Amino acid sequence: MFENKSISEIISLIQSKQVLVKEVVEFYLQRIKNFNPKLNAIVLIKEEEKILDEANLKDQDINKSKSLFGLPLACKDLFDIQGMPSTYGFPNFKNNIAKKNSLIVDRLKNNGAIIIGKTNTAELGVGGHTTNRLFGATSNPYNVNKSAAGSSGGAGSAVAAELLPFADGTDMMGSCRAPAAYANIYGYRPTTGLIPTDRSNEKNINNFPILTSPGCFAKNPNEMAILLDSIVGSDPLDPLSIDVNGSFKESKITDKQLTNIKIGWLRDMNTNYMFENGIISMCETKLKELENHNISIETIQPKINSLEMWDSWTTLRAKNIFDDTKSMKIKNIEEMTFQAIWEYKKGENIKNDEIERALTQKNNCTKDVNDTFNKYDFLVLPSAQVFPFDKNLQFPKKINSYKLDTYHRWIEVFIMSSLLDLPTITVPVGFSENGMPMGMQIIAKKYDDLRLFAFTKKYEEIFNFSKIKPKLINKL
Repeated sequence: MFENKSISEIISLIQSKQVLVKEVVEFYLQRIKNFNPKLNAIVLIKEEEKILDEANLKDQDINKSKSLFGLPLACKDLFDIQGMPSTYGFPNFKNNIAKKNSLIVDRLKNNGAIIIGKTNTAELGVGGHTTNRLFGATSNPYNVNKSAAGSSGGAGSAVAAELLPFADGTDMMGSCRAPAAYANIYGYRPTTGLIPTDRSNEKNINNFPILTSPGCFAKNPNEMAILLDSIVGSDPLDPLSIDVNGSFKESKITDKQLTNIKIGWLRDMNTNYMFENGIISMCETKLKELENHNISIETIQPKINSLEMWDSWTTLRAKNIFDDTKSMKIKNIEEMTFQAIWEYKKGENIKNDEIERALTQKNNCTKDVNDTFNKYDFLVLPSAQVFPFDKNLQFPKKINSYKLDTYHRWIEVFIMSSLLDLPTITVPVGFSENGMPMGMQIIAKKYDDLRLFAFTKKYEEIFNFSKIKPKLINKL
């Protein structure tokens, strides 16, 4: 009934009372029953009876004008849903029942959404592949034997397979951008604070870089805009939160304005980033097609020191994860995954002078990137360094024939945006010879989120990637 309907059309049908909320919810619940066993994207779900009871209450509500009214949504298992476990994919937390909602959950509910459950995450949110010892690995919707990336892979896979209208996530090192690339959808990491999160108990919030931001997924930017307009804006619980000077839904760029856009193609960051064969060429094919729309594309070699950026990132990230882990009061760190242990032990031993050096390096990189933005509206990088890999692997051990020196070197391509707080969206670029999706990061200046989004809408208008669906969901 709703297979060929856009999310905006479904919302309109609900608000005009042409369909029941119960019908919409039943549609998505049926898709979850049909496809989630193969994907393992949604790992915790409320009792169906309780979900349908809430849908029935929505149908009795006279005012159906709220932006997300009646839409069934699931939240990443790093966010709290009152009365449900917040496990983070960690076996020791399987009975960790949340006493209240995370801020983003409250915003979804306040805008009329029905929260039905949790999407899968990498264990403790650490790592670029969505797998954990509590629920197992999430599968790629284009090949169930392949990775959905991470750490928000459950959300990305669920959206691509249309188990959810759209979804939230978190992004530290590409955790929204990589799953989107692996699922032929759009994944967004905004400027920090644009999507607020509860930071009221965080210490030294103004003295240490915030590396993680809530983000989101959708099959196209117009649908993502509906979600974003519902969850962005300042909140007293987040001292870093900011208001948006406009609407994502209304953001637009004219064809005339499009011809004035200049894009800097970073390619492989002065040959310092490694990519599996075929990824660079896929991105360049799409960039050449953009040139046909009179958009200026220039391959550039920026002054950005990628070695300093990596050193700064690994230092600050490890210290951040160490502090977060300490706050979780895990009794025995040896019970964590080796990725989390690696970050914990590195962070534990970081001295103040190392942090100062990392901050200086960060400032140097910020200056170099800002200088680059003086010449270009957007910067572009691939959204992954390898194609989707075997989901039974913890992480890729090499790129082509080159052996990787750390567990996360294969996602180095994401750190510039995360370290320097640059709004970034992954857009699809096509499929490999083996039918696996790939994406490309479009990066904007800090706070330039609306303009980035307006351009992304044009991108989807040109290429229509949202019309492509995985074969998995066409088998009914």
